[in-house]
Amino acid sequence: MLQCIFFLSDAGEVMLEKQMTGHHVDRSICSWFWDYVLSQGGDPSMFLCRVADVLTDYLGGLNEDVIKDNFVIVYELLDEMMDNGVPLTTEPNILREMLAPPNIVSKMLSVVTGKNSNVSTKLPDATASSIPWRKINTKHSSNEVYVNLVEEMDAIFNRDGILVKCEIYGEVQVNSHLPGLPDLTLSFSNPSILNDVRFHPCVRFRPWEADQILSFVPPDGEFRLMSYRVKKLKSTPIYVKPHLTSNAGHSRISVLVGIHNDPGKTIDSITVQFQLPLCVSSANFTPNHGTVNILADKTCCWSIGQVPKGKSPSLSGNLVLEADLEKLHVFPVFRVGFRIMGVASSGLQIHRLDVKNTPSEPYKGFRALTRSGEYEVRS
Repeated sequence: MLQCIFFLSDAGEVMLEKQMTGHHVDRSICSWFWDYVLSQGGDPSMFLCRVADVLTDYLGGLNEDVIKDNFVIVYELLDEMMDNGVPLTTEPNILREMLAPPNIVSKMLSVVTGKNSNVSTKLPDATASSIPWRKINTKHSSNEVYVNLVEEMDAIFNRDGILVKCEIYGEVQVNSHLPGLPDLTLSFSNPSILNDVRFHPCVRFRPWEADQILSFVPPDGEFRLMSYRVKKLKSTPIYVKPHLTSNAGHSRISVLVGIHNDPGKTIDSITVQFQLPLCVSSANFTPNHGTVNILADKTCCWSIGQVPKGKSPSLSGNLVLEADLEKLHVFPVFRVGFRIMGVASSGLQIHRLDVKNTPSEPYKGFRALTRSGEYEVRS
């Protein structure tokens, strides 16, 4: 049972409070929670993931401004999602029928009429269905379904350039525009590589447990069918090699970037970011490819884009230390960003997708995307 939900700003201040039961929870607990999460180096946004996912899907985003602009709707959504602190309805399709999503017209009407509630007086038909995530008698002019593998690569290289951690967090995302009550079966060529799998409620557990097959009646529209991890990967698609020297109050830094294992597709949106130590009083950098910006908080952002043929992007520059320092004692961590369209770097492959209970054979589309997650190179 959930007794209370607090929404905190980026500064840890309480923006919204929703007491779920008769037992009042004092908001002073938020200070302890905020300090604890930050002390552990964690991300405060990673708690109550399902609530966050629903609000993001419903409101088109989840940040301080979105919550402030939709206070009433957030309260009403929480009322519909939980009953006396017990999760009740967390399926976006049903919630949209129960509570109309915000738009410019509804906001203008609320100002003119003074009516702030968007709650429907009619209970959605799907609430009485055995498949509450799908509307009854769904109709579409199109007859198509798309399956996307979206993966994020987390990697850590130590100061010697050795890969000490590399794993993939991935999602199987589906966009379904199928009429009626379709029944889908999705299988992979190599499901044994998957760890820590999590499923949408529509997935039948027994076929997966027996044969690693995803059998499901899909919600209408976009949804996350499954998430997974692939651990202990041995290589990464690009390399970043930093080199630092420091003495006599001056330091020199150079960074080399290149393709490590060619995935067969273009690697783009390559960036390298690092924080200059506080003891650095000034710095200048020169890249042979791309652009460099130094922000007010001493974050250096090198935007590379794509690696050109026959040329490895490099960055070099000088750091001037404060007057009383001879050399650097704190070395930056380089955070790398990239994107690869058309490739699932985990090696996961879709074997086949079968669709039943549709009036005609639907169009089936497949795509893959790999992007960087927490990708760090120590120096």
